Amino acid sequence: MRPLDPRLLRYASATRGTLAAGAALAALQTASIIAFAWLVTDVIVRAIAGERLPELSGTLVLLSVVIAARAVLLWAVDAVASRGGARAVGQLRERLVTAVGRLGSGWASRRTSADVTLVAGRGMEALDGYFAKYLPQLIGTAVATPLLVVTIGWRDVTSAIVLLVTLPLIPVFMVLVGWATQAAQQRQWTALSRLSSGFLDVVAGLPTLKLFGRQHRQEARIREVSEQYRVHTMRVLRMSFLSGFVLELAASLSVAVIAVTIGLRLLGGSLDLSVGLFVLLLAPEAFLPLRNVGASYHAAAEGIEAAARAFAVIEEAEAADGAAQQEGTSREASEPGGLVFEDVTVAYDGRTVVDGFSATALPGELTVLRAPSGAGKSTLLAAALGFVAFEGNIVADGRVDAGGRREALAWAGQRPGLLAGTIGDNVALGEEHPDAELVARALREAAADELDPETVVGAGGIGMSGGQAQRVAVARALYRLRSRGCRILVLDEPTSALDARTEERLVAGLRRIAAEGVAVLVVSHREAVASAAGREIALEARQEVAHVG
Repeated sequence: MRPLDPRLLRYASATRGTLAAGAALAALQTASIIAFAWLVTDVIVRAIAGERLPELSGTLVLLSVVIAARAVLLWAVDAVASRGGARAVGQLRERLVTAVGRLGSGWASRRTSADVTLVAGRGMEALDGYFAKYLPQLIGTAVATPLLVVTIGWRDVTSAIVLLVTLPLIPVFMVLVGWATQAAQQRQWTALSRLSSGFLDVVAGLPTLKLFGRQHRQEARIREVSEQYRVHTMRVLRMSFLSGFVLELAASLSVAVIAVTIGLRLLGGSLDLSVGLFVLLLAPEAFLPLRNVGASYHAAAEGIEAAARAFAVIEEAEAADGAAQQEGTSREASEPGGLVFEDVTVAYDGRTVVDGFSATALPGELTVLRAPSGAGKSTLLAAALGFVAFEGNIVADGRVDAGGRREALAWAGQRPGLLAGTIGDNVALGEEHPDAELVARALREAAADELDPETVVGAGGIGMSGGQAQRVAVARALYRLRSRGCRILVLDEPTSALDARTEERLVAGLRRIAAEGVAVLVVSHREAVASAAGREIALEARQEVAHVG
């Protein structure tokens, strides 16, 4: 990520206001610095000339006002940076979460949840250092340094020339240090991702490991990855301290060169004391923003790396949306509702998964999609939901665009994806004010009426059997079907973990829902589901086979 990545302005609009306010405050700060140097110089020169305290009182009062103004401006810069940073980080996190949602379960399945959580959580929090420390100094460098150089040149051209020659030394060191820091930070972030993923896997599999007495074997692995992360972190810290020393040394030597030239000219009588003192007071202030930018870069390095990863996810989602907009023709659908696949082809990773598939799930029917494992059944559902780019047309209840199809569909995937909380919270996922009666009805229709909506379950459905988790996921889809008025229900292997009796109850419930005029499409290998269906679709043959259930 560059010092100020343009993508940050595009994905977090609050950054623009922060930059504008920061630039205005930086200009005011620079004016106060110049006024402070001018007034201090005036007081010292007049005191040396023999003026008494009463004669200097007016200037001293102005100096006190300037000092107070500088303090207020310092507070304002911190406040603006912190508040603007909080808004920008919130916007960026929202864009990231939205992008992950648009990319869908297919994209998420190829990554560990720890990676996404790490970027959205710790990574976005690390951006606070970028906004609170790095960005104000960057703005100050862009605004204050040119103004101070011009002011010094107005009073003393020789000092300004020396300043212009020595100032570039700091950016050169910053670039060199920045390259090394970026590489070290990437290694640290990779080690942290590995540690997070490994720890999450161990925690998720701890019941199984403990069951077979293998839990202690993971200690060495966790300890090894933790040690790698510690080593990389210490390298970053060591580099931060060393680079800070280098920048301080460069700035100090540069100011010393200006001070020596001023001293020699004062001794030679070619420079007035007021000019020399004024320039000497301003010279360190000209180097200060650049020096602080280099020092604060390390505080923001982790956030910069996280932001770059967040931008990659957001841009991937935008690219997927662009492909989805070209996935079919722009015509209006003429089909009377239901879910229609027209010559759909899906390919990714250089491989065609589904080729020229056409089928229809009609309203009022229970339709079953059957195919061998790996034939692309779940991929077709992901395409219908807008999670996978495809060629051809998919129409859901007369809607062609991906967003419209998602609004028309109520669905449950192969993995229940339950969250920590009550069963009722999982059924009414995302509802601000859940309907308790509708939750109970959804559980009843999903053949899960024995489950108490108030029962608390752990993340991933811990505390429930596989069949119970599946039925809660189906109930979630049914709740959405009822609460949102969807006309299409799509279920992926909803009975794979159910016994025959429970499966029969669930299939009977699905037939009743289809009889209400809902298009019900079920992906299943089970014979009981296929025999109860009104229409069966064979994916490998790419044709529909009418079947009376």
